[in-house]
Amino acid sequence: MQSLPGFRDFPPEECARRNYIFARWREVARHYGFVEWEGPLLEATELYKKKSGAEIVDQLFTFTDKGEREVALRPELTPTLARVVAAHEREFKKPLKWFSIGQFFRYEKQQRGRLREHFQLNCDITGEAGLAADIELVALCIDVLRAFGFGEKDFVIRISDREFWTDFLREKDVPVDRWDEFLQVIDKFGREPREKTAEKLGKLVDPVFATLKSGGKSEKLGKLVDGLRGRGLADFVSIDIGIVRGLAYYTGIVFEVFDRAGKFRAIAGGGRYDNLIGQLSDGTVSLPALGFAMGDVVLGELIQEISRVCQIMEKAIAQDRKIDIYVVIAKEERRADALKQIQQLRDGGYRVDYPLTPTKVARQFQAAEEAGASLAVLHGDEWPQLKIKNMATGEQELIPQENLKDYVAAHRS
Repeated sequence: MQSLPGFRDFPPEECARRNYIFARWREVARHYGFVEWEGPLLEATELYKKKSGAEIVDQLFTFTDKGEREVALRPELTPTLARVVAAHEREFKKPLKWFSIGQFFRYEKQQRGRLREHFQLNCDITGEAGLAADIELVALCIDVLRAFGFGEKDFVIRISDREFWTDFLREKDVPVDRWDEFLQVIDKFGREPREKTAEKLGKLVDPVFATLKSGGKSEKLGKLVDGLRGRGLADFVSIDIGIVRGLAYYTGIVFEVFDRAGKFRAIAGGGRYDNLIGQLSDGTVSLPALGFAMGDVVLGELIQEISRVCQIMEKAIAQDRKIDIYVVIAKEERRADALKQIQQLRDGGYRVDYPLTPTKVARQFQAAEEAGASLAVLHGDEWPQLKIKNMATGEQELIPQENLKDYVAAHRS
């Protein structure tokens, strides 16, 4: 039996890499004052239909449960966020700065950088309409990647503003009901043949191509870059009005993150969605909001691609895997005494391992070395004294067994 297509197993090495990513995500989000929350893996299918329309069902793992409800494994977190905020927003002081690390599912064609399940960091700010929130969110996204060891030569955040294009469409007298169609064309610019794009744009082809070539101008985006420049982060961003994000609910500043070499799909993406919570809550709660998501699949590929960053990860994982003490049981009649001390050391917060069954002493010391133990504590002929071996230097000494905890505390590396 094998895992299902698009799903992954996480044996210890892979699980350690995944947890390393989670730890960096969690650490930086908390540095920015974000608090962690979570929602259920299973939601009513209607919640996703309401946000994206009936066509979303083709991308969902959906089924009818035993209560005859149509339910789906979550493909994203924003609808759940809107539902939770609508139900509890009076309980929290605004703005809300929430983050979540969870698993998501999409029944779609698997390809490089895209599987049918993945883990994702979601960071959202709710209840703040000012540009300061956009600057804060982009800065957070930058610092999340910097925490892995990436620099400005490794990735770039391309920022844009949907209002730039809605103002453009308004000036060209394009009906509002065609705006989403137009934005979809812009979103695919560069990924589709130029002739096909021109055909879709019709009479707007010349001004659109000219605007994309010139780069356009946006006072709001200029202020955003200035805000990041004040933090020393401007080198990580680039204005690119061709970025509009494919989802219709975005209303203002949007951004996507790419590796500078252009080898991978977007690492992360997000933006402002000021109307979505109101739409999903049937107008019971209306709050401005913005957020971004960063998946573990493309990020993991990029970490492996850049050796410098990969080495940082592997070194951290190796250090985290090390134990503090390995207890060598040379005489089986001493096992009960050894187990008592092992429990005391573990109660003291130390990582301690030992042989579960009678094992040759040489093999036990080998196990201590393989586990990265700082100290090996030998229970043998010297009892009631213990022989302590410093695994780094090879030095050994005898101590009374009742002094073990104090000795370990004094020599903790």
